Amino acid sequence: MPTVLITDSTFETLDVERSILEPLGCSLDHRQCKTPAELLQIDSLSRADAVVTQFARVDRSVIDRMTHAKVIVRYGIGVDNVDLEAARDRGIPVCNVPDYCVQEVADHTLAFILAATRQVPRHCDHLRAGVWGLAVPLDGLKTLCDLTVGVVGCGRIGREVINRLLAFHTRVLVHDPAVSVDEIRKLGAQPASSLEELLAGADLITLHCPSTPRTRRMIDSTALGRMKPGAILVNLSRGDLVDTEALVKSLQDGGLSVAALDVCDPEPIPAGHPLLKMPNVIVAPHIASASVNAVQRLRTSVAETVAKSIRGERLPNVVNGVDLIHGSG
Repeated sequence: MPTVLITDSTFETLDVERSILEPLGCSLDHRQCKTPAELLQIDSLSRADAVVTQFARVDRSVIDRMTHAKVIVRYGIGVDNVDLEAARDRGIPVCNVPDYCVQEVADHTLAFILAATRQVPRHCDHLRAGVWGLAVPLDGLKTLCDLTVGVVGCGRIGREVINRLLAFHTRVLVHDPAVSVDEIRKLGAQPASSLEELLAGADLITLHCPSTPRTRRMIDSTALGRMKPGAILVNLSRGDLVDTEALVKSLQDGGLSVAALDVCDPEPIPAGHPLLKMPNVIVAPHIASASVNAVQRLRTSVAETVAKSIRGERLPNVVNGVDLIHGSG
């Protein structure tokens, strides 16, 4: 009987996964473990045929114990919580779900951009405090058609954000080393030759790239110093793209006027953290991807990927270069 270990999940039940995997004779072992130390205590880790993870950190020590696993599948797009090199060394494919929440995150990005430029939370708080009128100076209210928005990352989500911004007649600058200048121009945007050019030229910067060794802390004190005075930063990608300490200082010193964050480093944001007390910060608890349809698609896609592995079929969305069928390359 194939064993499927689910290290952790935020779902109340596993009805979707069971409906797909139990007819194949699979036994599901569902845990709520987040750290390598916790994962190493799971008996089924060494005998699981497939390992599914959401937020647990699956490092080399954990992967080295996966003596039976034919696939690791993540509930999500990003795979920064999985040691891809360690899995590749063991010949274990790592799969993600790259297209399940594109519209949701793009919508949420625009919600944050509009909330930040039109100062929606500040006026809501102002009115609740019994004050009728502007909560910020008039120049704190921005119009998208007057702004240049810099989009860092031109993948599925970045492109949908660009499409939405263009509908507001916004000038859009794009930086993505993996996308050609011609392709960016065809989208209706303008390519930036470097991240530095984008930072210096944009009134608002929105991040849509994965967390990799190259992108972690890409927005540090130096990058923040290159931005226009009063710029706005939006991050719905990964918290560790931004140096949190440098971000707080820039907001306090008036370098950035507003930050809108669905993600942060660390997560959850610790109680009492300065970001939670600053009126020029909009925060959400990493929920941009959430909708009924998106979650259903995510869970179905993950379970179907596991099912393909159990049946010995070619796997979709392998992100670590291991293309296996029944353990043969």
